[in-house]
Amino acid sequence: MTTGVLSDHDYDRILGARLSEPRALPDALAKRPRRPLLGDDQRLMILAADHTARGMVAVGSEPLAVANRRDLLERLLTGLEDPRVDGVMASADILEELALLGALDHRLAIGTMNRGGIIGASWELDDRVTAYDAEHVAASGLDGGKMLLRLEPTDPGVARTIEMAGRLVTQLAEQSLMAMVEPLPYLKDADGRAFLDPSEAALARVVGIASGLGSSSAHTWLKIPATANPGLVAAATTCPILLLGGDPGSSWEAVFSSWAEALAVPNVRGLVPGRALLYPSTMSARAAVDRAAQLVHGSVERKW
Repeated sequence: MTTGVLSDHDYDRILGARLSEPRALPDALAKRPRRPLLGDDQRLMILAADHTARGMVAVGSEPLAVANRRDLLERLLTGLEDPRVDGVMASADILEELALLGALDHRLAIGTMNRGGIIGASWELDDRVTAYDAEHVAASGLDGGKMLLRLEPTDPGVARTIEMAGRLVTQLAEQSLMAMVEPLPYLKDADGRAFLDPSEAALARVVGIASGLGSSSAHTWLKIPATANPGLVAAATTCPILLLGGDPGSSWEAVFSSWAEALAVPNVRGLVPGRALLYPSTMSARAAVDRAAQLVHGSVERKW
C-alpha cells in the first residue's frame, strides 16, 4: 500500500524478498492490476526514476542525492499518493520494489531499456541495452519501454545506438506497447566530453529522426525538453510528446512556466519528470508533484 513514507516493515519486506523469495519481485510487477494507457483526457503524468541505472545520482550541488534507495522509494511513494500520477518509468529493480509494495496497482509501468551510456564515460553515447529488452517489457507486464537517443555527429557509437533504437521501436510496436523515445541533440567540447545542444533547431531535427525510427511509428511517443518555442519543435512530428524535467536547480518558476506553455501545444500530452519533482530545492516533493499534476490533469479525480 502507498503511504508516502516507507515503513521499516515494508522496507524489510523488500530486503527479505531478495533473500528468501526473489520470484516475488517480478511476479508482483507482472501480476499487478492493470489499467488502460490513457484516461479520458488522453494525457499522462509519469514519474521518471531510471537515473541511477546509468550512474546519474547528483541533484544540484548534492553529488549523491539520488543514491539512497530508501529515500528514493519514499519520494516515489509520496508522488504516487496523488491519484493524478499515472505511473512510473524506471529500471527493473525500482519497478519491482514498488510493485511488491502494491504502489503500481492500476498504474502504468514503463521499463527503461538502454542504460549502458554511463554518465561521464568515454563511451557515453554508445548507449547499449543493459536494462529491459522488448521481450521482457512484454513478459513483465509493462506498458511500454523507454530508450535514450543522444545524437552527435562525430561519435561512432551513435550509429549503433540509432540502429538499436530503431529495432526496439519495431519490436515494441509489434506487441502494441508504447515506445518512449528520448531524442536529444549533443555536441562535444574540446576535451571530447558530450554535452546537450540547447538549439531548438537541433532538437526539432532529432525529433524528426526519432519519429522515423522502426517499421511502425504507431506506438511511438517522444520525451523531450520544453523549449522557449515549443510549437516549433512539436511541429516536427505528429507523435505524442511528453516533457522531461531534468535538474532545474533554483529555476523552479521557469520550469513550471515552460511546461504550462508547452502543454497548450496539441501533440504535447503530458510530463515525465524525475529529479525535478522528486528532489525539488524550494518545496516538498508532494507539493511539486501536485503542481505538475495540476498542469497535466487539472483537478480531475482519477478512477484508477
